[in-house]
Amino acid sequence: MPESTQKSVFVLGGSRGIGAAVVRRFAEDGDRVAFTWLGSHEAAADLAAQTGSTAVRLDSADRVAVATGIREHGPIDVLVVNSGVLGAGDPLSVAPDAIDRLFLINIHAPYHAAVEAARTMRDGSRIIFIGSVNADRMPMTGLAAYGASKAALQGMVRGLARDFGGRGITVNVVQPGPTDTDMNPADGPLNETMHSFMAIKRHARADEVAAMVAWLGRSPEAGMVTGTALSIDGGFSA
Repeated sequence: MPESTQKSVFVLGGSRGIGAAVVRRFAEDGDRVAFTWLGSHEAAADLAAQTGSTAVRLDSADRVAVATGIREHGPIDVLVVNSGVLGAGDPLSVAPDAIDRLFLINIHAPYHAAVEAARTMRDGSRIIFIGSVNADRMPMTGLAAYGASKAALQGMVRGLARDFGGRGITVNVVQPGPTDTDMNPADGPLNETMHSFMAIKRHARADEVAAMVAWLGRSPEAGMVTGTALSIDGGFSA
C-alpha cells in the first residue's frame, strides 16, 4: 500500500470528536472517505461539505445496517471503527437496556464491521478500532460496562490479527486517554481529576489521535504492527 496511493476509507462514527478528526485527516491525505452518523445531521453535513467525504446515516447498534453500509462502500482499504457509547453510572441503577445497547455499539459493531470489511479488502489493508485507556486502567467509579467493552477490543484485535494476517491485513486498537471532545471537554468538571492521573497534564487534541490512526492506516512503516493496543493517553495508564 504505497503511501501516495489514494485509499478507500470507511469511518464508523465519524461526524464528531475523534471520528471527525479522523475523517479530516484521511481527506487531507487525499483519500476517498465515507463516514457514518446517527444523531448529528448538521455536523455530518458540514463535515462532508468541508472534506468532500460521503456521510451515511447508520445506527451502529444495528448489525445488518453496519454490514450493509460497509458492503455498499467496499472494497475498503482502511476501516476505522470509532462509534462508541460512554454509559457511566451506578451499575445498580443503570437501565439494563442501556448497557445492552452499549455492548452492541462498543463490542458487536467493531467485530461485525471488521468481518464484513475483510470479505472484500485487498491484501495489506488496515482495520483500526478506537478504544480507550480505560481498558487498562479504571480509577473512577461508574464505568464498569464501558471499561469492559473497551477491554474486549484488545482480545478482538489479537484474534482478528491472526485470522486476517495471512492476507497482510493489520488489525489494531488505538486507546486514547482524556481527549478534548464534546463528550469529554478539556474544561469539563472532571478535568483536574483526570489530569491528576497523567504525566502530561492536559487533554489530548482529537487531531493528535487522528495522526496515530492515519499512521496505522496509511504508512508502509506500520505494515508489521498488528494485534496490538496503542495508547495515546499522556501517561494516564503509566
